[in-house]
Amino acid sequence: MSSSTAASGPSPVTGAAPVSLCAREPHVPADRLVAEMVPPPRFDAVRFATYIPDPNQPSQTEAVRVLEDFAAGLDGAPAGGTARRGLFGFGKGRSKTARTPAGPRGVYLDGGYGVGKTHLLASLWHATPAEPARKAFGTFVELTNLVGALGFQKTVETLSGHRLLCIDEFELDDPGDTVLVSTLLGRLVDAGVALAATSNTLPGKLGEGRFAAADFLREIQGLSAHFRALRIDGEDYRHRGLPEAPAPFSDEQVKKAAHTAENASLDDFPELLEHLARVHPSRYGALTDGIGAVCLTGVRPVPDQSTALRLVVLADRLYDREVPVLASGLPFDQLFSEEMLKGGYRKKYFRAISRLTALARDAKGLVETP
Repeated sequence: MSSSTAASGPSPVTGAAPVSLCAREPHVPADRLVAEMVPPPRFDAVRFATYIPDPNQPSQTEAVRVLEDFAAGLDGAPAGGTARRGLFGFGKGRSKTARTPAGPRGVYLDGGYGVGKTHLLASLWHATPAEPARKAFGTFVELTNLVGALGFQKTVETLSGHRLLCIDEFELDDPGDTVLVSTLLGRLVDAGVALAATSNTLPGKLGEGRFAAADFLREIQGLSAHFRALRIDGEDYRHRGLPEAPAPFSDEQVKKAAHTAENASLDDFPELLEHLARVHPSRYGALTDGIGAVCLTGVRPVPDQSTALRLVVLADRLYDREVPVLASGLPFDQLFSEEMLKGGYRKKYFRAISRLTALARDAKGLVETP
C-alpha cells in the first residue's frame, strides 16, 4: 500500500464481496496520529447530559457534577503556565500572568470496567471550551505510539499548546512506559496543560479487579499531587439489564452475512490473530477503516498472552468505531484461558470480553431470521 493511500486510510469497501483484514497492512504517518487524538466515533455524540447514572450509585451523579465544574474551570485558562487558580487549579483568584498553579491540574476517574469512565472522559473533552486542535484525547497506547513516532521532545512541543489532555486506559503494567508518560505529563503540567485520566489495574494488585487509584497515584510518583481521584462505583453497564451474549452462528451463516452486509470483512479467526502479529497495534484503527462489519469464522481460545493482548487492542478499536462482530466457533467469553483471567492482565481481558459481547449483540441483525 502506498503512503499516499494510507495517509487518508483505505477507501470504503464497495460491492458485495467481503474484504479480508489479513490482506491489509496500513501505514499510518505521524501527522495522522496527532490529528486523530480526538474521542473515537463511538463517543462523538456523548455529553454529560447523555450519561445515565445508576440511581443506586450516587458516586456516578457526583462524578458528573465535579467534571462539569472542571470543564467550566478551564474556560479562559490558556496553556503555557498562565492559568488562573480555582477548582483543580483553575478559576478566579490568581493573576493571569502567574506560573502554573500549585494545586491539582487534573482529575483521575477511578472505577471498574463498564461504569462509563470513557463516556465521562469524552464528555469532558467535548465540554472543555477550546477548539479541537487545543485539546487531545487518546489511550495510553496511542500516547506512547505518538512519542515513538515524533520523539519525546517533539511530543512535548506538540502538546504543550493544548488546554486539556485526556488519557484513557492509562497502562500501569509496563514500568518503562509508565515512567516515560509520567515524565511527559510532568513537562505538560509545567506548560499549563490540564490532565484527565482513567487507568487499568497493576498486575498483582487486582483484588476484585475494580479500583486502581492508589496504584495510579503511586506509579506516577511526583505527578500524584496534580490529580484528584473521583471514585465511580457501579456494575458494567453493557450487561446491566441486557440479555446474555448471543450464541455463535454457523460458518455458513457468517459467510452469507459477510457477502450481504455492507462493507463487511471476512476472516478466519486464527489467521487474523497471526496477521495482528505483523501489524503494529498503533495501526489497528487504520486496519478497520471503511469496515462496516467484521465477520469471523472459527473463533477459538487465543494461544498465548502476546496474542491475547493484541486482540484486546483490536477489540478496543472495533468498539470505539461501533463495528459489529459476527462470529462462528466459541462464544467470546471463552477466548481467554482461566490462567489469563486470573493473571496480571485480567482487567484488560474482561474489558475485551465485555466489548466484544456488546458488538456481537449489535451483529445479530446481520443474520437473516429463518
